[in-house]
Amino acid sequence: MIVRSGKGGDGAATFRREALVAFGGPDGGDGGRGGDVVLRASTHVNSLIGLYYDPKLFAESGVPGSGGRCYGRRGKDLVVDVPCGTLVTDLETGLVVADITAPGQKVIVAKGGAGGFGNVHFKSSVNQAPTEHTKGGEAEEKRLHLELKTIADAGLLGFPNAGKSSLLTRLSSATPKIASYPFTTLNPMVGTIEYADFAQVRMADVPGIIEGASRGVGLGLAFLKHLERAHVLVYVLDMAGTDNRKPWDDYNVLTKEIADYNADLAERPCLVLANKMDTAAGRKNLKRFVKETGVRPIAISCEPTLKDLREYADLKDYEGLVGLEAFKEELRKIVNPKPRNQLHLEEAPPPIEEMPDTTGEEIPSEAMKFATFLKFDAPKKKSHPSRGNIH
Repeated sequence: MIVRSGKGGDGAATFRREALVAFGGPDGGDGGRGGDVVLRASTHVNSLIGLYYDPKLFAESGVPGSGGRCYGRRGKDLVVDVPCGTLVTDLETGLVVADITAPGQKVIVAKGGAGGFGNVHFKSSVNQAPTEHTKGGEAEEKRLHLELKTIADAGLLGFPNAGKSSLLTRLSSATPKIASYPFTTLNPMVGTIEYADFAQVRMADVPGIIEGASRGVGLGLAFLKHLERAHVLVYVLDMAGTDNRKPWDDYNVLTKEIADYNADLAERPCLVLANKMDTAAGRKNLKRFVKETGVRPIAISCEPTLKDLREYADLKDYEGLVGLEAFKEELRKIVNPKPRNQLHLEEAPPPIEEMPDTTGEEIPSEAMKFATFLKFDAPKKKSHPSRGNIH
């Protein structure tokens, strides 16, 4: 992708000529500064397909100054929305220009040229008719590479047909394709788990991982990068052993592939899910899985008709957690998301029991700390209009 900022407008070298004015003097105005090329993170954009078909981003140039101390208009900034998780690198140097992760984050990737000075700035007692003026700053042009790495709090890992898409469908409003053949998911799918207090956890389902994925086998290598931003990894295992698979071997292969791909990724918190526990084979393999790996997974089933998995699957003596609700609570403990009405707060509000009495005629100032739905942002300072084109 090619980005180019706007060129700064040239300063003017003019003199005042007006009737009945004996001594006019210089009155050349400054040129306007060129527009910037800005990338803005947006939650309303989920791909870079628009930039693929329109890879040239050129901002508007500044307007030259004119007589009468008229300042040239500043070139308009070109603001382009990109999805959260976009990594921007310079093609020539290979350096990372920006890592756009937070919604609303703005990054200037090409700075507009400064506006030139008119001859009015060069007048003095010894130079009363200056003709000096400066040219506008040159435009900045770069060749950039944009790569999208999906932002999700939790990443689902598992072999094909482990039930990742079914799990995402049960816990969120996402509608991934579900079928009984391998590699049903060909692109990362993201769903949002919402809790009772409107706190949200984003969970990403990547295509099935197979042995050798860290070396490019199958589809894993192309999509393992989407797990690099996840706070917690969720290993989804087919405990029923479909296609004569052994869940304990699958778990060992998955952890090895993650460690080979990125050692730091393997050190992150993780949860292990024993899926398809509504089957007799799943209940049989669960005991051996715990014995072989020493890991006690969360027993779940994505079957929507089951009400109490612990009773249905005869897991009353199982010491581990059981059910999708237990998984959601464990996931929340690790991610620790803020409720939606507290996203703008730097820290959680104090307990409601500590709120002072507000029944009087005046509300105490301390009580405003508990009004988390209010935003007390300081007003932005306005610069002098004549300084907007000079820097």
